[in-house]
Amino acid sequence: MAKSDPLLTVLKLANEAEEQASLQLKSAQLHFQKCQSQLDALRNYRLDYMKQMESHHGKTISASYYHQFHQFVRQVDDAITKQILTVTEADNQRKHRQLFWQEKQQKRKAVELLLEHKAKKAEKVALRLEQKMIDEFASQQFYRKRTR
Repeated sequence: MAKSDPLLTVLKLANEAEEQASLQLKSAQLHFQKCQSQLDALRNYRLDYMKQMESHHGKTISASYYHQFHQFVRQVDDAITKQILTVTEADNQRKHRQLFWQEKQQKRKAVELLLEHKAKKAEKVALRLEQKMIDEFASQQFYRKRTR
């Protein structure tokens, strides 16, 4: 029974590592999209709130209402600033996972290429051996015919 090629084990491990990296990349992409959506929602909420205040333009509003409005807008702005940082971190993580996945993909392709070269080399050796056997058989036939 022929032993299996150790490169096949390496290929299996490389495939598993690439698949794991792919899952991590997908997770990072989803997290980034979720963070970006939350940022967009905060920005839209702020815009809607500002439009609501604009609708009071020309009307008399109390100082306390005006103060509460500005205080609330500051809180929303702080939340937006924090969310921008979260989006940036999520994007950095996504980019890191993208590079990691690409590295794993390159390693898998390199192992596949090695296996391909090894198979071609083995095929050439087998063809040379087969040709040698055919030549030997032909020369024995020729020798037998001459000795009769």
